[in-house]
Amino acid sequence: MAHQHDHITNNYNRSFALGIGLNVIFIAIELFYGFVANSSALIADAGHNTSDVLGLLFAWFAIWLASKKPKNRYSYGFKKSTILISLLNAVLLFVAVFFIGWDAVGKFKNPEPVGGTQIMIVAGIGVVINTLTALLFIKGQKNDLNIKGAFLHMAADAAVSLGVVIGGLLIKQIGALWIDPVMSFIIILVIMWGTWGLFIESINLALDAVPRNIDYKAVEQKLKNIEGVDELHDLHIWALSTNENSLSVHLVSTNTDNDTLLKKVKDMLEKQFNLHHTTIQIENYNSDIHCHKC
Repeated sequence: MAHQHDHITNNYNRSFALGIGLNVIFIAIELFYGFVANSSALIADAGHNTSDVLGLLFAWFAIWLASKKPKNRYSYGFKKSTILISLLNAVLLFVAVFFIGWDAVGKFKNPEPVGGTQIMIVAGIGVVINTLTALLFIKGQKNDLNIKGAFLHMAADAAVSLGVVIGGLLIKQIGALWIDPVMSFIIILVIMWGTWGLFIESINLALDAVPRNIDYKAVEQKLKNIEGVDELHDLHIWALSTNENSLSVHLVSTNTDNDTLLKKVKDMLEKQFNLHHTTIQIENYNSDIHCHKC
């Protein structure tokens, strides 16, 4: 449904623009002070934030693309791009993890002096910016995987920045240089924890698995319980995009009033499972097209 995607795009245009703007400014500050303070944790966090800004840009682009009307060859429109881009987002984060790890290992082998106070101030700014950005996406994350990805990234960033503040404080108090690369590894764990779920869910949707928020068996049972439905086959439920699901099914019925049955089925699927894009084939027992347990 194009209007649904238009609604999401309009709702989040400002959120994406503001989130991207704030984070680009913060990355510049973080990189500058990361080199000045010689902190691998700050540089790691800047790398992570850069991948998040790319992620926000991709998610924004995907939601906009999904709102375009279907035409010619792309009869479903570009809704599936939202799934492919959420997958790309996860891969981007894994790449960021590799480079953060590489830098931290180097610092373990060759510890260097670190400016604890500068780390604390810069990371403190990060806590504020990332928390504000996460709050922009908190409502929509339940309904769309790309918005969820944006929220998860920013919430993780806020936690990571807080960790870097604590690391800066410990370096100041204890003076142990190993704390800085250790904070980098903690950042890696936070990113991996948030990204793995997004990655698996994106792969499942790309493979047309039943979306996680829909119980296949429950849908099947509810369809069988509808008066007039004797049996069913070829029930398929898949994701058209990160926030819109589709269903197709063949229903076998002795009911001759197919229009009433069709309305009953569609109403049930919309109200109980939020399935609006449905294709339902009704096969009557007296029909030549009846299929015996296909």
